[in-house]
Amino acid sequence: MIHQRGSLDWALQSSVNQLHICSISLSLLLLFRSSGSEPPYDLFQKILHQRNLQISGRSQSRLFLRIMERTVVTQFIYPALQAPPPTLSFVDQFAFRPTGSPTAAIISFLNSVTKLLLTNPYVIVISLDFSKAFDRVRHSTLMHKVALLDIPDNAFNWMVDFLNGHSHCTVYSGTASTFKDITASIIQGSSFGPAAYVINTGDLQPVIPGNSLCKFADDTYLIIPASNWTSRQAEINNIQTWATANNLSLNCTKSSEIIFVDPRRKRHIDVPPLLSDIARVDSLKILGVTFSRNLSASEHIGNILKSCSQSMYALRLLRAHGMCEAAIQTIFRSVIIAKLTYAASAWRGFTKASDRQRIDALLRRSKRSGFYATHLPMFDELCDIADEQLFDKVQTNIFHILRSLLPPESPASQNYSLRPRVHNLQLPDHVNHLADSNFFVRMLFKNVY
Repeated sequence: MIHQRGSLDWALQSSVNQLHICSISLSLLLLFRSSGSEPPYDLFQKILHQRNLQISGRSQSRLFLRIMERTVVTQFIYPALQAPPPTLSFVDQFAFRPTGSPTAAIISFLNSVTKLLLTNPYVIVISLDFSKAFDRVRHSTLMHKVALLDIPDNAFNWMVDFLNGHSHCTVYSGTASTFKDITASIIQGSSFGPAAYVINTGDLQPVIPGNSLCKFADDTYLIIPASNWTSRQAEINNIQTWATANNLSLNCTKSSEIIFVDPRRKRHIDVPPLLSDIARVDSLKILGVTFSRNLSASEHIGNILKSCSQSMYALRLLRAHGMCEAAIQTIFRSVIIAKLTYAASAWRGFTKASDRQRIDALLRRSKRSGFYATHLPMFDELCDIADEQLFDKVQTNIFHILRSLLPPESPASQNYSLRPRVHNLQLPDHVNHLADSNFFVRMLFKNVY
């Protein structure tokens, strides 16, 4: 209940609120002090300044718990992921990381596939589906992996306490069942849950050298070059064994296999036989972006243009019901522009000029209809802005998840005083059109001269 400001009840509620605030701040401070880490005093200052926080005690508890979770994740878990033990690896996990994103995952995925196509006639990719992955993470197995990380004991104990003490029951027709302890699943909506799932998948690794994995949360892609095609079943068996040990289930009926090839190679390719329980497809949706077996994104553009046309019909209805032009343009940018540019830095290089012209045609119609302001940029300019922002982040952040894909600095830039350039990195060789379509190759050659 919120009481009138200045009343006795309001003063009492404010005092109780302040006690709650001081209590959580003291808990956070003790957590950092006992771990030897530098406390984030700016965060404590913001909390302590909430003297007149007019929310209920239950809402306050949720708010402070969320602050506590976020603090533990950012100050303890994320730094520990940078230097994992030998049994865990997070270089192939792109979800719930400070610099991770679907764009980064797709860029890394395409870089791996195109690099393998240089020396292999085809590359096999198997999209793996785990049934209810977040609901079946076993707490004991998870905390065993957390114990391997360089995390202070008090932070580890907080995580154990965070997962313990939860139970559930079922109520039907006024009758309640007995309570059962919850020993698996990740609490949805928490800050700790996503980071916990990242840790849980840290020991899922391929068993055959040359094969690799690309993970984004529970979306997992197994990449196998043609030279290792006989290892497909061994890798799938390894993943099934890992899933069973971690209380997960690999759903083969929802998994799929695709064989990527270089369309400019004219010689005949003998593809491996079909798997018994995983279907083979001609196109695969990778984190929302559809690629054909020729690594073309044309089908993806057709899908998003169809979706955008449906959204524009909804905008016409909103305008017919009296919505102002400014609000309609805001919705257009929030919905349609977001669809068009989603992960565009990753797939833009794998499109044809005719594909991009179709997007520009949609934007020109939108400008004539008043949905999109006339002074705003077209598709290529929107992508250029996003490309430059991402490239700058990778260059300036040594801990960026894509940092390993950058080439080293050129010897000339280290030994000579050269004129200023966009970057001082070595330029890769032009090997084929697929490699040149990758994000970093495009950006390394862009405006370099």
